[in-house]
Amino acid sequence: MASLPSAILFACSLNAVRSPMAAAIMKHLLGQRIFVDSAGVRLGEHDPFVDAVMDEIGIDLSKHRIKTFDQLDDDYFDLIITLSPEAHHKALAMTRTLACDVEFWPTNDATAVDGNRETRLDAYRNVRDALLRRIEERFSRPPADV
Repeated sequence: MASLPSAILFACSLNAVRSPMAAAIMKHLLGQRIFVDSAGVRLGEHDPFVDAVMDEIGIDLSKHRIKTFDQLDDDYFDLIITLSPEAHHKALAMTRTLACDVEFWPTNDATAVDGNRETRLDAYRNVRDALLRRIEERFSRPPADV
């Protein structure tokens, strides 16, 4: 029977949109069963659109503390899931000396979408929903028999 990793890091470029969304969704789905964190290659800024779209599904991200790889409290992870090419390169470099798997999940950058408030919120919802589907597919399905 397949088992869940004990510690997962979600990583993106700025740790302001994609990786905190993914980490919060994972924590929401699996609770305290595994350790989940998020980080960025560079330090981003708090994004209120993230709070708004995550609140729509009952997840509060208003207290998320943005951090870089260098600011992680713990650097032991069984799995790092990267959501941007920049984060993927950083994770591969970091894990050269660690026994850690790295998966690349290319994820759109909602901050790149221009338009009115609703258009921009839709871009963030699309990212949130894509991450939710991917996490459910990867971690919530019943384990395969060995």
